[in-house]
Amino acid sequence: MEFLQNNLIYLIPAMGLIGILVMAVKSAWVNKQDAGDKNMQELAGYIADGAMAFLKAEWRVLSIFVVFTAALLAYSGTIHEVNGVALHSSWIIAIAFIIGAVFSATAGYIGMKAATKANVRTTQAARTSLKQALKVSFTGGTVMGLGVAGLAILGLGGLFIVFLKVFNVVEPNSTEMKTAIEVLTGFSLGAESIALFARVGGGIYTKAADVGADLVGKVEAGIPEDDVRNPATIADNVGDNVGDVAGMGADLFGSYVATILATMVLGQEIVVDKLNGIAVDNLNGFSPVLLPMVICGLGILFSIVGTWFVRIKGEDSNVQTALNLGNWGSIVITAIASYFVVTAMLPEHLHLRGVNFSSLDVFYSIIVGLVVGTLMSIITEYYTAMGKGPVNSIIQQSGTGHATNIIGGLSVGMKSTVAPILVLAGGIIFSYAFAGLYGVAIAAAGMMATTAMQLAIDAFGPIADNAGGIAEMSQLPPEVRERTDNLDAVGNTTAATGKGFAIASAALTSLALFAAFVGVAGISAIDIYKAPVLAGLFVGAMIPFIFSALCIAAVGKAAMDMVQEVRRQFREIPGIMEYKAKPEYEKCVAISTKASIREMMLPGAIALLVPILVGFGFKGVFPSVSSAEILGGLLAGVTVSGVLMGIFQSNAGGAWDNAKKSFEKGVEINGEMHYKKSEPHKASVTGDTVGDPFKDTSGPSMNILIKLMSIVSLVIAPYIAVTGTGATVKLTAPVTPTELSVKPTNGLKVVRVTQNVTAIKKAAIKNF
Repeated sequence: MEFLQNNLIYLIPAMGLIGILVMAVKSAWVNKQDAGDKNMQELAGYIADGAMAFLKAEWRVLSIFVVFTAALLAYSGTIHEVNGVALHSSWIIAIAFIIGAVFSATAGYIGMKAATKANVRTTQAARTSLKQALKVSFTGGTVMGLGVAGLAILGLGGLFIVFLKVFNVVEPNSTEMKTAIEVLTGFSLGAESIALFARVGGGIYTKAADVGADLVGKVEAGIPEDDVRNPATIADNVGDNVGDVAGMGADLFGSYVATILATMVLGQEIVVDKLNGIAVDNLNGFSPVLLPMVICGLGILFSIVGTWFVRIKGEDSNVQTALNLGNWGSIVITAIASYFVVTAMLPEHLHLRGVNFSSLDVFYSIIVGLVVGTLMSIITEYYTAMGKGPVNSIIQQSGTGHATNIIGGLSVGMKSTVAPILVLAGGIIFSYAFAGLYGVAIAAAGMMATTAMQLAIDAFGPIADNAGGIAEMSQLPPEVRERTDNLDAVGNTTAATGKGFAIASAALTSLALFAAFVGVAGISAIDIYKAPVLAGLFVGAMIPFIFSALCIAAVGKAAMDMVQEVRRQFREIPGIMEYKAKPEYEKCVAISTKASIREMMLPGAIALLVPILVGFGFKGVFPSVSSAEILGGLLAGVTVSGVLMGIFQSNAGGAWDNAKKSFEKGVEINGEMHYKKSEPHKASVTGDTVGDPFKDTSGPSMNILIKLMSIVSLVIAPYIAVTGTGATVKLTAPVTPTELSVKPTNGLKVVRVTQNVTAIKKAAIKNF
């Protein structure tokens, strides 16, 4: 036990390293699987090359952004005082930012590389059995999940150890510790910045290609989805990798890091009682700071165990049930282990911002987070899965045309916000009731603990989708496409539940980051009775709408270019429809690449610049209201509006997509069976086309938007902090000692003398 206490901090990056090592083993296994015939490998090569070309183009642009931002952060770290108030930062924050950006990009690359290897091997496996196809596709997803979580824990835990040494941190409640945490926020800022551009850019890419391929190929030319004759089909399959895999990998990497960091910021404020000068947690008072990293590190190990449960027996087995079993297995193991970890690490009594709670209360908060994550997945699955009421309602409304299909999808999306918001609200209330703001933050960390498993399930979907595309383009037997379609339909639902999981964690994380911002900025409350604060609230609520509009418009513009190019090739290249000529796939890939790189800049600039403009632009403008309060109002508006928009768009898009896929096996509308190429099916294709940018571009970007704006605000908080109005406070009330009983393990009663906080507060109010 003593060995663990002395070396616990070093075990954190070690657990991340274990995740990466297991990832390498699984990646090697995927690479050894049969990649099919020469034609299949050629098509898979086109997809892999297109995905890599996009990432390289994106990295060239983002490298300029990273260097410029790092220079600004390095300069800000040299400022040690503002208005007579000492700042706790360092130029090293620039290095942390660069490392966070590189790790985030690497996480996306790992996922993309694994997916482009697993897709064609899943197709080949589907020629033998559904069981083998699931094994290959899910193992490919596991590579991504373990890579992302492993890199996050390794990077965050490793940097924390380095910063403790660099800044000579001895006590958790010290100026040196504040500096270490402030510098560590640079890592999260770098991760979230790259995640936003990767998610938005990848989303624009994939949906521009998808919409163009669907409108001309399926609707106008009447050829199947992923038909080799469609010039946009390669770009469409590339998009699945750069958007749903690389983008999602960077997205959840950023979420993972931000969640842990927010909990660490609040944990640093907790005062751990001492016995004979030694912290009673036997970790020198660092236990509340280390706990989120330990929980998430163990979550990697339990996610590895959870992957063992994802198995099916035969062709009639339920793939969704197998994935759910693995997910719930990792959650249950994490919940059980959390009890022993929390009670072993934390002292019996803790205090944060006037709230007293126990180690058991922290454990209960973690359970709340796990329950919230599970319920969000169940609710999202209900609203987006085939065979459920919401999707069936859209199918029925497709029978009367395109317009009623759109109306039905919008209605489902809006209804789908009710239950998740109630679950989130309940989660916030209960976790706060148990352990205050630290409870809310640790609940989010508990939810994110099984990110490796969640991401493995999420990445499985695009791999299965690509596998189906390769099967169609290779003109393989129908039973192969049936198996890949089975996996793909489940993948649509898992993708939707993954996005619901991400937005739920973002809501809790943003609240924790908001609480950290309030503490660092020196404000006690956000008073919306003040007109500038209320104005900030309204402006913040507007930002997710303009952000979504820009993303959707970007998809529309790029899709128009794609439609024109596909039509041109059908018109000008004779023999395409007769399989006598090969389409110019590379031109469609180039259209999506250029459009996504060009159009991702403005939405990204909004998330990064608005907090800076508000924080510094309104500094000193209003005598009775600080810019920090206005920025706080802005963040509140962005968070609430962004969560609602994210849930609405992701679920509406997912429901539209599965409504369309339901026609592949046939659906009954008013007593009559309808299949592909029927009029109701054409209406469902229109709905799916509208929903594509909802579920894969603007919707999933909401969680990054709200977290990134909160992190930027946290980084600038020391520079806009409230320094007081010049009033003098005299304490005239008597200050009497009080006794705090601490119950150490040896049974002795220890008395610690503190100041009477109530007396201080009364005196301050009386004399202000």
